[in-house]
Amino acid sequence: MSALQSLAAETVHGSVGSIGYGLAAIGPGVGVGIIFGNGTQAMARQPEAAGLIRANQILGFVLCEALALIGLVMPFVYGP
Repeated sequence: MSALQSLAAETVHGSVGSIGYGLAAIGPGVGVGIIFGNGTQAMARQPEAAGLIRANQILGFVLCEALALIGLVMPFVYGP
């Protein structure tokens, strides 16, 4: 066993689910950024449709955050 492998075996503790949640949080973070970035552009191009665009933005935000919350709960459900 190499020195790096033995160091990793001694120092890595905890649940892989925590690492999985960290990776799972990337997707909703990117999704929220895309939603609000494109929504801002759409409102700048068509200010008269701002109410409809904002409602769709909030719906998209809620769906992305629901995925993030599911990713937060799953390590506890399937944990050790």
